[in-house]
Amino acid sequence: MELYLLRHGIAEDAPPGHPDSSRALTVEGRQKTAAVLKVAGQSGAAPSLILSSPYVRAVETARIAAKVLEYRGEIVQIKSLVPHGTPSGVWNELREYKDEGSVLIAGHEPLLGHLVGYLLNSPALRIDIKKSCLVRIDLDGFGAAPRGTLRWMTIPKLAG
Repeated sequence: MELYLLRHGIAEDAPPGHPDSSRALTVEGRQKTAAVLKVAGQSGAAPSLILSSPYVRAVETARIAAKVLEYRGEIVQIKSLVPHGTPSGVWNELREYKDEGSVLIAGHEPLLGHLVGYLLNSPALRIDIKKSCLVRIDLDGFGAAPRGTLRWMTIPKLAG
């Protein structure tokens, strides 16, 4: 499986009294996310499934991915993708979709940085996933522990 890990774009500050989960993307956040996804599309990214955190900014990021990458399916929200989720929780849910050829996940830090190390079977590895950053990992099998290979990573500055 080709797995794409996409951190949400730049989001607005939460207004007083509103939960962090309600923060929406800024115009700049939407633009930078679209630019990164355009580059990904040019390099062949074509997810057969998009999974997202239920937080507003991640869902908006997933919608941008769906539009830019011409994804026609449903965006599936899964609770394990919240910022305080665990890599093993994401892995357990991802295994339910093992028959998909290409999956894009829209989520948050610090979870995505920890998830990269977990998927590469290097849990001590820490990756700083910047906003609108996209990482591709190819997964070999869906046993109890993941076995992935890092293929590439791109950030908005590289996308133009």
